[in-house]
Amino acid sequence: MKTYIVILRGINVSGKNILPMAALREMLSSLQFENVQTYIQSGNIVLNSELFKEEVIGKVKKGIAAKFGYDVPVLARTIDEWENAIANNPYPIGNHKIVSFTFLNEVPVETTIAINITNDDVYTVVNDMVYMYCSDGFGRTKLTNNLFEKKLKVTATSRNYRTTMKLLEMAKA
Repeated sequence: MKTYIVILRGINVSGKNILPMAALREMLSSLQFENVQTYIQSGNIVLNSELFKEEVIGKVKKGIAAKFGYDVPVLARTIDEWENAIANNPYPIGNHKIVSFTFLNEVPVETTIAINITNDDVYTVVNDMVYMYCSDGFGRTKLTNNLFEKKLKVTATSRNYRTTMKLLEMAKA
């Protein structure tokens, strides 16, 4: 049985795609996933399954569409993949409020994109991850999921440092 960290894109954001976590846990358990846990209200899931990662993604996506009527992007990582993503972060974590991890559904063809950044925000693409360091915080950055999806031609969903670490802690418990 493998443990997966599953992250959903665009759930419970600005009153859109409202998905109660208790109902999501119940639905995932009914699909034979085990030890289903969620973290906060933004589509963060830890679960166990015998299925391969691609099968987990497909089953979660289909389950959400059938039960809630939402077609949302679903990404999943094993514990090893999640730990590797954290280990590859090139930015200092002294102030973890300005470091973010953007998970991609695949390795993009392009890794350098033209962005008109007017502050000190920086990003680095490593494999299927984009790491962001936004010195003014994430409320002011132009580095968004939509931007990375458009420029890199992939699906992207971001988690701040604290959430990324909490999901790893939950998965390893």
